[in-house]
Amino acid sequence: MSNNKKITIPKSNRLCKINKIAFYGSADLNESDHEYAEAFAAAKHAAKRGKVIVNGGGPGIMEASTRGAKAGGGKTLVVTFYPEDLPEFEGRAEQNIADKEIRTANYIERMFGLMDNADLFVCFKGGTGTLSEWATAWLLAHLYYGNHKPLILYGEFWHEFMDVVHKNFMIGYKEAKVYRIVSNLEEFKVALRIFEEEMTARRLK
Repeated sequence: MSNNKKITIPKSNRLCKINKIAFYGSADLNESDHEYAEAFAAAKHAAKRGKVIVNGGGPGIMEASTRGAKAGGGKTLVVTFYPEDLPEFEGRAEQNIADKEIRTANYIERMFGLMDNADLFVCFKGGTGTLSEWATAWLLAHLYYGNHKPLILYGEFWHEFMDVVHKNFMIGYKEAKVYRIVSNLEEFKVALRIFEEEMTARRLK
């Protein structure tokens, strides 16, 4: 497998509008799971507001967000790679049918490709892959604070999780400002609106 491509770091141009939203979460969830239904509904709402829904092209939360976007009449983008030697990676899901696909050379390029092609990140329950994506997106939001891409952490469990993080790590005030925790669709709608208002305020400065 070729590894000659250069990793693309998310752009630092001034961000003033949310056009594309990336969905992160477990690949092991299906239609019978509550989180799958929540991701579907959140993506549908965002798509109705004209947002492009972005994900990694796999099953679970990724598939749910693509399907939700389609139900909302919106556009979808998947950032993928096709591994030859990663037995624990879920890979591309045939049922995740998107409008556009960007293929990358490896997992790292895929992760940063997702971040480069989104203006906001929605993080659901997942495994180590979701944790790595959440942590990297949060770090970049801290580093680019004031011109950052915000995060919505979707699920009641995030309150307990982030309490542990804030108590045991050296987390600053600004790092707490770049994300919002939501427990349901109505709270998601509010968080999305607040982040859009904050970006509008940036543009007017």
